[in-house]
Amino acid sequence: MSRKMNITVMLGGPSAEREVSLRSGAAVVKALRSLGHEVAELDPRTPDWNLPAATDVVFLALHGTYGEDGTVQKQLEQLGVPYTGCDAEASRIAFDKVLTKQSCIQSGVPTPKFVTVHAAAEPFPANFSVPLVVKPSRQGSSVGLEFVERVEDWPAALAAALKFDSEVLVEEKIIGRETTVGVLDGQALPVVEVRPKSGSYDYKNKYTAGNTEYFCPADFSEAMTKRIQAAALGAFKSVGGRDYARVDVMVRADGSPVVLEVNTLPGMTETSLLPKAAAAAGINFAELCQRMVDLALKRNAAVAA
Repeated sequence: MSRKMNITVMLGGPSAEREVSLRSGAAVVKALRSLGHEVAELDPRTPDWNLPAATDVVFLALHGTYGEDGTVQKQLEQLGVPYTGCDAEASRIAFDKVLTKQSCIQSGVPTPKFVTVHAAAEPFPANFSVPLVVKPSRQGSSVGLEFVERVEDWPAALAAALKFDSEVLVEEKIIGRETTVGVLDGQALPVVEVRPKSGSYDYKNKYTAGNTEYFCPADFSEAMTKRIQAAALGAFKSVGGRDYARVDVMVRADGSPVVLEVNTLPGMTETSLLPKAAAAAGINFAELCQRMVDLALKRNAAVAA
């Protein structure tokens, strides 16, 4: 057991993913208290929040805008308080799916062909064919995710995604196996394969119990597993990630991995995918939370030294 600390868990917040964040935060609070820490909860619904005076470290259990896009990270940096996860700049890049893809391309990490759209009247993109994926550039948790299976679906899908952001990412839909790779302290965790029982891995299938099956470690050969993990680590490094994240990777029928996005503050309920991957690596939920705190404190000690 590490020394007893005063930890403030930031949860909830003002984003479209507030409900998921409250669940992540509740699970983290329970785990950290079980380890003997003093844990305060802070819900930053408005930007004028105040940290409890004795806070040693902040555990970020926020998702979506404000919590995951670098805004709260900047505020905590100005306060000089250590916090878990990626820094403000990596958070800003990773939260923006277009910037993430540009970072991947610059680093030679495979990612689907894409184009950006800013207006509902835009015609179907040239040099693309169905099926396409349409999603807001800056939202998480499959918020605003639309699929275009027929060209005539294009206007409605585009309008739906534009409700959540002024910029929409349009990319080829990769047909293959859907996986996600947790990264912890620079190491790739066992691969999780995600199989929705019907349809796609959208918001409903993600958060409705029983709608999706998860396999971890996923049933790939050792060589294939290493390729998937290498693509995930490449994406994590390309956005400047630190400490931990979760990278979504599609695997084409020919076995080639293709990175979709990087989640810098992935879900932290007991059934979330990063904790699942950690469990497959022999790290239980409370231990995972402790490791995240330790990484933040270790980094802070190195800065102070």
